[in-house]
Amino acid sequence: MRRTIMPTAAVLLAGLAACGPSDKTKPVDNGKAGSSAAASTPLTAQSAFQKIAASVSSAKLSGTVTADDDPNHLLGRPGQYTSKVTFSDSRIKAADVEGTKAGDVDRGGAVEVFADPADAATRAKYIQAVTKSMPALAEYDYVHGTVLVRVSHYLTPAQAAAYKTAADGLS
Repeated sequence: MRRTIMPTAAVLLAGLAACGPSDKTKPVDNGKAGSSAAASTPLTAQSAFQKIAASVSSAKLSGTVTADDDPNHLLGRPGQYTSKVTFSDSRIKAADVEGTKAGDVDRGGAVEVFADPADAATRAKYIQAVTKSMPALAEYDYVHGTVLVRVSHYLTPAQAAAYKTAADGLS
């Protein structure tokens, strides 16, 4: 009886080894030629802003929003942004934003990243609906896949368009 169990156990172990970790460590082909591990790194608001700021030299990071200090209480909530940063733009006059808080979109803008493009589009539509009747709260909003770039209305349309152009390569 002992002789029957040993060979059977050896066959089972050999079968399990064939399905083991070596199969799980194979790279996944996502259909994109030349893709690499760096290309599959999830986009964050921080990394999206760095790409934008490389093209818009007047943009400077002013803060990273956390769940504890998010004034909108949306970070990480279902259907809401998964990361957010705020930025200032040196072309905006200090007198125009006097009385606003650091991190307000009026001072430059914000980058919000979502789990899927539909959530980003929904957030942009919501912001536009809320601000439509309140010009003081108006802003430029550009959706690029999972990224929403919010830009201060104190910038001219041409200045704001530079953010749109810079963000075109994000999605």
